[in-house]
Amino acid sequence: MADLLLEIFSEEIPARMQARASEDLKRLVCDALTAAGLSFDSAAAYVTPRRLALSVEGLPLTQPDVTEERRGPRVGSPEQALAGFLKANNLASIDACEQRDTGKGVFYFLTVEKQGAATQDVLPGLLVEAIRKLPWPKSMIWGETDFRWVRPMHSILCLFNGQELPGRLDLGGGREILFGDRTHGHRFLAPAALAVDNVEDYKAKLLAAKVILDPAERRASILQQAEALAANAGLVLKQDDGLLDEVTGLVEWPVALMGRIDEAFMDVPPEVLTTSMRAHQKYFAVETKGGDLAPHFIVISNMQPSDGGAVIVGGNERVLRARLSDAKFFWDQDRKHMLASRLPALANITFHAKLGTLADKVGRVRKLAAYLATLIPGADAKLADRAAELAKADLVTGMVGEFPELQGIMGRYYARHDGESEAVAQAIADHYSPLGPSDRCPTAPNAVAVALADKLDTLVGFFAIDEKPTGSKDPYALRRAALGIIRLIVENGLRLSLEAVFAKAGAKSDVVADLMGFFADRLKVAMREQGVRHDLVTSVFALGDEDDLVRLLKRVDALAAFLASEDGANLLTAYRRAANIVAIEEKKDGRAYEGRADLKLIKARGEVAEAELHGTLGVIEVKIADALKAEDFAAAMASLASLRAPVDRFFESVTVNAEDAALRENRLKLLTKIRDTMNQLADFSKVEG
Repeated sequence: MADLLLEIFSEEIPARMQARASEDLKRLVCDALTAAGLSFDSAAAYVTPRRLALSVEGLPLTQPDVTEERRGPRVGSPEQALAGFLKANNLASIDACEQRDTGKGVFYFLTVEKQGAATQDVLPGLLVEAIRKLPWPKSMIWGETDFRWVRPMHSILCLFNGQELPGRLDLGGGREILFGDRTHGHRFLAPAALAVDNVEDYKAKLLAAKVILDPAERRASILQQAEALAANAGLVLKQDDGLLDEVTGLVEWPVALMGRIDEAFMDVPPEVLTTSMRAHQKYFAVETKGGDLAPHFIVISNMQPSDGGAVIVGGNERVLRARLSDAKFFWDQDRKHMLASRLPALANITFHAKLGTLADKVGRVRKLAAYLATLIPGADAKLADRAAELAKADLVTGMVGEFPELQGIMGRYYARHDGESEAVAQAIADHYSPLGPSDRCPTAPNAVAVALADKLDTLVGFFAIDEKPTGSKDPYALRRAALGIIRLIVENGLRLSLEAVFAKAGAKSDVVADLMGFFADRLKVAMREQGVRHDLVTSVFALGDEDDLVRLLKRVDALAAFLASEDGANLLTAYRRAANIVAIEEKKDGRAYEGRADLKLIKARGEVAEAELHGTLGVIEVKIADALKAEDFAAAMASLASLRAPVDRFFESVTVNAEDAALRENRLKLLTKIRDTMNQLADFSKVEG
């Protein structure tokens, strides 16, 4: 067995593309190896800003021999057919084939033994093809070549079984890159070429040349250094996994250094400082142990300075000072104008050509937020209206123009400065939330009202103009808006009718129907992440009259618990049997078997099991009605469990399709009653499994 090492060395690969590229390289090569019949023990991909690398362990030295069987013409076929088969298979005589009866005639069969090729002969073409197929979100050509890659490529290191693998990548324009056994270390700290012998030698020599190959190790090193620096200063590193991942893709030899923020900037909102540091300079913020932003930052250098980092830190402090001077300017200038004074400017900004301006949207959201406030415990219609009125005003401030990600947050600061109530200020800050599954969901009543109104208006508006998500395309983030609405309602326990609020938001009946189907799909996605089966959500939504999400999910929970029990599983089987019999007989007879079964007929000519089932259905019908009224869905499901034994005995001892037409009709009505009774809680026909 042998190992393969591949490294593609280039100019800096954008950090955001690195992880996907390493996964794609591994997938493409491993799939190609498998297709070529080359099994292997393990494969690992690595990436740094300047290289993509792949190691594959446990490869055979040759492909396995393959026995291939080819069927020829039928015995007795014309000479022309035989001659064609002989020529295609390089045979001198048909005697090299055996005759075999296939049951559809006697045919000639040829067995061909194909000897496996040496792995080192197969690999070059396989690897070149994988390199060419590697997908990039953006790529480029350079020089006089016509080969597309994310950045100009310099060399390809390729070793198999400890030996340099012969191969070449044609770049076009008369240029090519030959496979070799050399790589390069850190661009500045150890730029010399390095000859390597195998995977372990490659990793060791790169490490000595100031390159940490494994991104997981680089990430851990950055985090450990940054946390240690903060701790030594009596501070705490502000957690930012996204920035940590990005910085990991910017350096090969991370060195953490701490700089200082001028005190003159510390009166600027901390979100502004951290956003400026993060977005422009990739600095980590640090906090006091009390959670306040500290006047320090941590920068990750790709150098190992001999002066302890004084020059690097000084340079970064100067750059940051210029950045924060701009931010402070916007902060000071924006506060010279009240937030409300900016509202007329929203009339000059188009929200959507068919949905009007931002001012139009604000008008719709105000009305909807005030209405929702009357349905949300603790909310105030006037405060919700005021918050909705001001919620978009910060979009025309200088600060949000510079840092769009601070919209809402800056509105809160400016509202406080203007003397607005804290409830209004907080609602402005929270009205975009939640932005995703990991984002905090607002809980303050007025904030919930405005956040719901904003998302509902967006959804209803775009559905009304037929701009719905299609396939993977969702340019207006409507799926995210729907999931946000679901979280706002469910996590705050709001008792709202979705159909009613859609209608209040201006949706017509056809749009309401579309939105209900859309929400059913989104709810399945949200619940699947929590381990809830999608078919259970479908079965409850199928009732058609359940649009209260809190109540709906209580039904789903009760249904899941019921079906997990032995009684529930068995009763589901009985339900299907009853529903199938009724469906078949109704189709055959061209009529529906609805209405109550005749108890007198059961007593006069029926069987004991039949009477028992009729009586049990009557009892649980009352229990279910009471339980549904009290929204005690667990109790309703528990009452269904009492059906199991009577239903089992009914099917064991009663012939449904009796010769007596009246008795047959009565029994079909009993089965219909089983189906309809169970379907009060959920449409059990939608339950899978």
